[in-house]
Amino acid sequence: MVRVVSQVQSPQLTPVVLVLGDEELLVARAISDIAAQARAADPRTEVRDFEASSMFPGELAEMLSPSLFGGRRVAVLRNGQDARKELVAIMLDYVKEPDPEVTLVVSHAGGAKGKAFADSLQKAGATVMQASKISKHRDRLDFVTGEFRRLGGRCTAEAAEALIEAVGHDLRELAAAASQLTADTGGRVDLPTVARYYRGRAEVSGFTVADAAVAGDVAGALEALRWALHTGVDPVPIADALADGVRTVARVASAGRGNAYQLASWLGMPTWKIEKAQRQARGWTPDGLVLAMRAAAECNEAVKGGTEDRAYALERTIMQFAQARRAGGQH
Repeated sequence: MVRVVSQVQSPQLTPVVLVLGDEELLVARAISDIAAQARAADPRTEVRDFEASSMFPGELAEMLSPSLFGGRRVAVLRNGQDARKELVAIMLDYVKEPDPEVTLVVSHAGGAKGKAFADSLQKAGATVMQASKISKHRDRLDFVTGEFRRLGGRCTAEAAEALIEAVGHDLRELAAAASQLTADTGGRVDLPTVARYYRGRAEVSGFTVADAAVAGDVAGALEALRWALHTGVDPVPIADALADGVRTVARVASAGRGNAYQLASWLGMPTWKIEKAQRQARGWTPDGLVLAMRAAAECNEAVKGGTEDRAYALERTIMQFAQARRAGGQH
């Protein structure tokens, strides 16, 4: 049995659980959920936590043996990939006939080290909870929106995008931000909410500027630009992001209103980027996009060509984007 640790509850208590992966938040959440479930079933449950690298065989044997005083026990062995052969042998022998009053939880980073041990636990019937690092943007978006659901709230896709841009990719920070926003807003979180709470964060990037500019949010784009420059972001990647933003919208818009997943392979772009561009394209016409791409090209030439006032060149391009949206709509 394999479960993904994210916003869902842990599975029903089973004798042996393998938490597989190296995302610290998800590993901690899995172990915490298992302990909570055990204590819900029996408030006297004892939770014992050990590091595999520093544990002795005798300690492990004692931890897995029935309690003299009865009651449930959760035995947590962290970083199972570091377990010595003697410990591995004891655990693999134990899982053949586990104590029904003991839940053995083994966390394993999931890499090549100790892989045979993890594979053996799975073959022996251990419940597997996946806790791998999240590397894909779409999965990170799903984590954020799912986190709000777990907390009883709701978050739009646009707000999740903005929160990731403001907070970064660390899941602990994203989870903390979701918790704070849910507590402060009652759980209804949209793009203006995130912008209000995280205006001026140092993590502002060229793509933050470009997203606002392409969306026609002149004030937001100028504010993001000034903060980015103030915090040391180089003008060149901002100019590149502006060009990429409008170029992406043009490519997606010219492809028609097809399914994002179908367009992904045709355009050679990730699905999440196509979905975002499809939303942004609603305010543009083909003529307007031509004007904006011309402005972006001129901006790149000015910024990379050594103009004396690169900040002004970027500000002017943001204004030209807004003019192009309006002008394109008048044709």
